Formats: sequence, C-alpha cells, structure tokens
Amino acid sequence: MSFSEELIQEQNKKFEGANPQEIIAWAIGNAKNPVVTTNFRPYEVNILHAITQVKSDIPVVWCDTGYNTPNTYRHAEELIERLGLQIDLYVPKQTTAHRDVVMGIPQIEDPRHAVFTEQVKLEPFRRAMEAHQPDVWFTNLRKGQTALRDSLDVLSLSKDGVLKVSPFYHYSDAELDAYLAEFDLPNEHKYFDPTKVLENRECGLHT
Repeated sequence: MSFSEELIQEQNKKFEGANPQEIIAWAIGNAKNPVVTTNFRPYEVNILHAITQVKSDIPVVWCDTGYNTPNTYRHAEELIERLGLQIDLYVPKQTTAHRDVVMGIPQIEDPRHAVFTEQVKLEPFRRAMEAHQPDVWFTNLRKGQTALRDSLDVLSLSKDGVLKVSPFYHYSDAELDAYLAEFDLPNEHKYFDPTKVLENRECGLHT
C-alpha cells in the first residue's frame, strides 16, 4: 500500500482519540514489511508490548550505541525474554573501547560531535533500514518531546518515504505510567544517550 500525504492526514484525523492497539492493527494490516526500532530508553516498553500483542514476530531493530548503562542492558534483557522480542542488533563498526582512546565522547560544540553521532547512531541505523527495507516503521515519538516531534503526528512520512507510526504520540507520561501499571510492565529511567546533552535535543534519526 502506498501512503500518500492525503491518506496520512485523513488517518491522523481518524486516529484522534484512538487507542494504540487500534492504530497498530491498522498499520500492521496495511504493511508489507513492518519493523519497530528501540533503544530501550524510558517508556520503550510501552510500544514494544503494544506491538507484540498485535504481531508477536515483528522484527525489533536495536541500534546499540555501546554506551548504555548497566540498568538499560539489564532492562533490555528482561524485556527480550518477557515479550519474546525478535531482536536484530546493530552496533557501531568501531568498538567503544577503541573510540574512547581516539575520540572519547565529544561535547556538542566540538566539531567531532557530528562524526561521533554518525559513528554510534546514524550509520548503524541506516545499515539496519537498508537491510530490512521497511514500508512501516513503528517508533515511540511523542508530542512535547522536541520542536520537530511537535510538528509530526501519529502517522508521518520519513524522508525516505517510510510510514512512521507513533501509536503513543498523544500520551503523557502519566498515561504511559497508567499503561505500565495496567499490564504490570517494568520501566527503566537510568538511560544515557551519548549524542545528546539535553533531554529535548533531537537525536538525529527522526530529522
């Protein structure tokens, strides 16, 4: 199915007030090759749980920067086992230990920061998308996170023409917490993104 801007705008109006499962079911029903991406940051469990309730064997692309906290790795292992996630792991081509010696983690104003972000996040992500060639990409973008994300909606098109689906786009933290409580799901807040110095800074994957 081709996803035109007209169709996306029409569906976004229909999805106002819709629950995540309804949105996911529509997207899965119209997808030939769907994937969900995750980094196991806080509240990623919501989308992973909701999607696997609809399609348990969906490929779960995990782009691991190599700088996650021990808590995040333990959280990831717990969710992989509990939800039966079909993980496809992508990591940078250079090890964290090697990069620590030659570059470290550059500050955002450092000219090397763009190279660092390319190495640990953008290149592995492109490699993953090239391998999977998805037509539907599930993300956990939410309104209020960044200015860019405020300009999106439940459905949007990536620059490569892939339909991005954000079932929890209109959810607040309180609503996500209520979802976690309803399904007795764990969350983890000790998360570190080495490419961002501010919580509301865009990571680069969604621009």
